[in-house]
Amino acid sequence: MFKDLYFKTIKLAGHKSSNFFLGIVSFIESFIFPIPPDVLIIPMTIAKKNEWVRIALIATVGSLLGACLGYLIGYIFFNEVGVKIFELYGVDNTSFLKDKMSSEGGTIAWMTLLAIAGFSPIPFKLLTITSGFVNFNLLYFIIISLITRGSRFFLIAFLIGNFGSTMKKIIEKKLLKFTIILTILLIIFAYLIYKFFINFMN
Repeated sequence: MFKDLYFKTIKLAGHKSSNFFLGIVSFIESFIFPIPPDVLIIPMTIAKKNEWVRIALIATVGSLLGACLGYLIGYIFFNEVGVKIFELYGVDNTSFLKDKMSSEGGTIAWMTLLAIAGFSPIPFKLLTITSGFVNFNLLYFIIISLITRGSRFFLIAFLIGNFGSTMKKIIEKKLLKFTIILTILLIIFAYLIYKFFINFMN
């Protein structure tokens, strides 16, 4: 099923309303859709290299709005809707999440996990819904989602827009390894900034 959905999504990149479809896919991917916006971003940027900023911006805004809806689902409709989405992805145990958040360092740990999911292939939608469910700080949620999703989409669009199909092959084959390495670097950077502010405030 996912394979057919994947190829149908790719076809949308060649549609005259591809920007609209990119926004829609980016939006719904943040809370339920299984196919990431990258599938559209890559072929669209190859076809419109000079529009890579616009393409990345559409994906980022759509993803952020979808993330906010995912947060709302978790905050208000978790038992009615959120649980069903989790079950769709084979996750049936979410009761431990609130305990995890209330533990020492829970907020920092959740920020880190959210950042990883926002930038890497880990299902971002599960974290958006759960963030609402555990009442994670909404401002932090929006900032982290914006930075991580924006960084990912702008980086991919920049590389494709400036280095073409060669970079497309590298991204498609090494996306997981590449995003993991870059995510680790971002986490280290974020941690250093966090420690700096803690020391500064003290």
